[in-house]
Amino acid sequence: MRNEEIAEYFALLGKLMDIHGENSFKSKTYANVAFQIDRLTEQLTDIPKNNWAGLRGIGANFATKIDDLITQGNLKVLTDYIDKTPEGVMEMLRIKGLGPKKIHTIWKEMEIESVGELLYACNENRLTLYKGFGEKTQNNVRDAIVFMMAQHGKFLYQQAEPFIEIYQQKLQSVFADLPIHLTGAIRSHEEIVTQIDFLIPFPLPQLLDGMQSIGHEAKEQNDENILFQLEQSPSICLHTCTFNNLGSRQMLITGNDEFISYIENKLNASLPSFECATENEIFAKAGMEFILPEHRAIAVNETFYKAFYKKPLITNESIKGIIHSHSQWSDGSDSLEAMAKAAIKNGLEYLVISDHSQAASYAGGLRPEKIIAQHIEIDRLNESLAPFKIFKSIECDILGNGQLDYDDEILQSLDLVIASVHSTLKMSEERAMQRLITAIENPYTLILGHMTGRLLLSRNGYPLDHKKIIDACAANNVVIELNAHPRRLDIDWRWIPYALEKDVLISINPDAHSIEGFNDTRYGVLAAQKALLPASCNLSSFSLQEFEEWLYDTRGMKGTI
Repeated sequence: MRNEEIAEYFALLGKLMDIHGENSFKSKTYANVAFQIDRLTEQLTDIPKNNWAGLRGIGANFATKIDDLITQGNLKVLTDYIDKTPEGVMEMLRIKGLGPKKIHTIWKEMEIESVGELLYACNENRLTLYKGFGEKTQNNVRDAIVFMMAQHGKFLYQQAEPFIEIYQQKLQSVFADLPIHLTGAIRSHEEIVTQIDFLIPFPLPQLLDGMQSIGHEAKEQNDENILFQLEQSPSICLHTCTFNNLGSRQMLITGNDEFISYIENKLNASLPSFECATENEIFAKAGMEFILPEHRAIAVNETFYKAFYKKPLITNESIKGIIHSHSQWSDGSDSLEAMAKAAIKNGLEYLVISDHSQAASYAGGLRPEKIIAQHIEIDRLNESLAPFKIFKSIECDILGNGQLDYDDEILQSLDLVIASVHSTLKMSEERAMQRLITAIENPYTLILGHMTGRLLLSRNGYPLDHKKIIDACAANNVVIELNAHPRRLDIDWRWIPYALEKDVLISINPDAHSIEGFNDTRYGVLAAQKALLPASCNLSSFSLQEFEEWLYDTRGMKGTI
């Protein structure tokens, strides 16, 4: 059991104590233990048990509880609290912005025990009758519930991807002699998927019989497909076809709707009635070259597609450096030295370390004296690790007025600044635009981090006029980050073509908080490929020499050196 799992048990217990109205000192103690465990740089299971009690914030009592949790797989006191908490009240913990104390009021004072009831109460304007629930809070709760309900049954591409091979093997074991074609949203690398689709040239009744033989009952079916619902994993949808119309069915199911209309106009025919054994035949009859599934959404923009589809496309191998990463200096889990050596091992040429700025105190943001100390370590490592290079950066909070989180003296000491919004995310478009453009116009801002602040399946980003933000970046020579964390993928790839038209560089950055986080770069690459991003237009594809030259030229242009 890893530290983060152990911490989650104790954090949940602290929240449930608050929900049940227990002594707040006791619940805070559990929350603090969770916090301390999560911050440990070494796994508890790698530390001798006798030493646990001496770790900061743990003590003998919690050392015993940790031992029970690891050896037995549960905490009895937590199980007792879960057993006496209604399922609907537990589900309220998933509602963004709704803390345990407010859930206590909802449950004990409002006598509401389900999310559905809570939504109804919001629509009835009942929450405003209780202390701590103003109109703004009520609206936020309602919006969060609506958003959460809309996401039910949806998965990030990253969450669904591991099931592809598992499902394919399972299907191949049943339909051994048949070709099994991956299709749907997974095939076109969509950020969010509801199911994993397979196309099999076999009659529907036999498909159903085959799945039932391995214990799967259909949830839904029609004349063309069968849906099988699986617990805590994406559904499997099996689509039937013949060998004669396999290509037509594959193109239809892969989608998207706009592309289907586009190809039908080229064919002057309805695709469902246009029988072709392969997609290649369809493209040939439309007088077109084959278009990869992940490029079809952008291909309808013919002018852009023709200008970019033959340029060397971004690939995983194109990435030469890690830009935007967090170490133990702020909220990262690995040391700066370990991260640098891991990057070298992965064949990378440089690392841009961009820990949080001082306003992000919750994330160990760096005070000026810590920045100086970190720079001393970077200088030492650069001397010993050459020719590999670590660049001095910061993910600098964009404050409420659009100003950056340090004075000019500190900003000038950095090689580059990534400017990001982390606080007061609920903004009108007018305020968000003023805040971001002020930051973009700051001469020290070189990269705009996760433009909209969105978290896929969790939080909508703040409203923006994307074109005006991109125009501002073009005017101020600011790079736009494609934050590759699979929950962000921000900037949305759909806006990359406009950025390319404006000659704005994109930078695929993993926002890594650990060495393992470097791997998230591939999800940014998948998203960027959908927009036909050339490797030459991606900052993290620059070689070390190219990156240093760009940095010198850009900082000079922005007047900071």
